[in-house]
Amino acid sequence: MATSNQLPAAWTRLWSRPVGWFLDHVLYRTEVSGKTNVPAAGPVVFAANHISFLDGPVMFGASPRPMHILVKKEMFNGFLGKVLRGSGQIPVDRTGDRTALHIGKQLLDDGRCVGILPEGTRGSGAAENISNGVAWLAINSGATVIPVAILGTRQGDEHRDHIPKPRRKLHVSFGEPITVKRRKGEPGRVSMDRAAAEIREALAGHVQDAIRATGQGLPTEPAPGVALLQHRPSEVAGTPADHH
Repeated sequence: MATSNQLPAAWTRLWSRPVGWFLDHVLYRTEVSGKTNVPAAGPVVFAANHISFLDGPVMFGASPRPMHILVKKEMFNGFLGKVLRGSGQIPVDRTGDRTALHIGKQLLDDGRCVGILPEGTRGSGAAENISNGVAWLAINSGATVIPVAILGTRQGDEHRDHIPKPRRKLHVSFGEPITVKRRKGEPGRVSMDRAAAEIREALAGHVQDAIRATGQGLPTEPAPGVALLQHRPSEVAGTPADHH
């Protein structure tokens, strides 16, 4: 299990928050809604849909509270790795190491916020499938879960690696808070599966609500045969953001 000295320092938000704001409101035109749904204090798990490598940074910049986002460890190399560590993000080993989940839980126990893109990899963003990692964090920490709909970071048939041109309009919508708990006498695995299903339903529903409210649709996905090659499931219980 992770020790406390592995936790990202709270001061990381001092410089990273303004950078996130610049990305959302200067480089891009991001409309943010639902901020009042986010508790002003206490642990929060932000669970967002995933369509682009920009989703993590855009959510980070739009949130009314700073957060630590789970990001695959392969991104923590070179200059980008220094930026990610310096901004307090959490590296995840997707081969099955649960260290990142325990770090996330300790952050939540400390009253901080953790961000996760539980679909695990960039896709349609409809939240049709999510990992149980987000449920594990919520159940074991008692944190409030906020579903987050991110739209516009990828549009139409744009490739998953596409970088949107500056000044594109993006949308980030924070949904109504939900809580998931283990029921008395319920086996742990059953609790985890049920909680994950509840979170998936809330996230998928919120994404559709955001589409109706903004008029911004989800991107078009490639043919099933191509998608299968690009959409390998993660073996780790907590699926990270695969880009930041």
